[in-house]
Amino acid sequence: MTQVATRGAARRKRHSRIRLRMAGTEARPRLAVFRSLNHIYAQVIDDASGRTLAAASTLDGDLKGSTSSKSEEAAAVGRRIAERAKAAGVERVVFDRAGFRYHGRVKSLADAAREAGLEF
Repeated sequence: MTQVATRGAARRKRHSRIRLRMAGTEARPRLAVFRSLNHIYAQVIDDASGRTLAAASTLDGDLKGSTSSKSEEAAAVGRRIAERAKAAGVERVVFDRAGFRYHGRVKSLADAAREAGLEF
């Protein structure tokens, strides 16, 4: 039984396993989420052409330096990524949690993006 050296390495291994079965297409791009200790990032990616169609994070202008909780900031990023994706002509996406568990900040970002009109 082999063990992975760090939690980050275990997450990267889970992410590579997930990505074997998932790819963003032009019709249905991939909504990729990355969660660091203090921030959360989201991108809508068309893997067929290798282009990022929309991006949002807690480092964006008015979200930077916010005093709200991390989950509330993640929800704001979810609403913003949905708004930017719809402006780019994207209505449906495939959700890529990048090996993170679907709870907390990742879940609040996804729920806010769904409420703002993205379908996944």
